[in-house]
Amino acid sequence: MLADILHILLGLIIGLVAGFLIAKKIFQKQLKENPPVSEEMIKTLMRGMGRNPSQKQVNQLMKQMQKYQ
Repeated sequence: MLADILHILLGLIIGLVAGFLIAKKIFQKQLKENPPVSEEMIKTLMRGMGRNPSQKQVNQLMKQMQKYQ
């Protein structure tokens, strides 16, 4: 009886860890293939706010966005 409970708990723990690692890998792959914000999006957004962005400003924003990913 105790061995059965340990087998169930061990299987549950292994399943949770494997599921977490697989989900993390898939999520990172999706972020790499489809980045949430591109340079063109930043330029369009800044132009929409009435600013003409320089490449330096765009690069700074891209670095800040990558820092929080």
